[in-house]
Amino acid sequence: MSSNNMADPRRQNKILRYKPPSTETNPTLEDPTPDYMNLLGMLGMIFSMCGLMLKLKWCAWIAVYCSFISFANSRSSEDTKQMMSSFMLSISAVVMSYLQNPQPMSPPW
Repeated sequence: MSSNNMADPRRQNKILRYKPPSTETNPTLEDPTPDYMNLLGMLGMIFSMCGLMLKLKWCAWIAVYCSFISFANSRSSEDTKQMMSSFMLSISAVVMSYLQNPQPMSPPW
């Protein structure tokens, strides 16, 4: 084993433990992903309200899509009440739009 140490080219006094840079000194290193996911959740709520009030089925489906993405990318420490309310609002928008008009969705163009 001592012959192994003699062949080791690393210098023990030059080994430094990695310390990640602090976000207090450099705020650009913060992860903006949770902010985007929060924005996506709010966008889903807006589309849900448009689907409910204006009876637009494509808005309701976009709301379901947005709520699924925000739920899938959320962290366990985040508030689940807002996510679940957004998800339930989008589901109710889809259900109500199809209860009022059970015809298949027509293209928006």
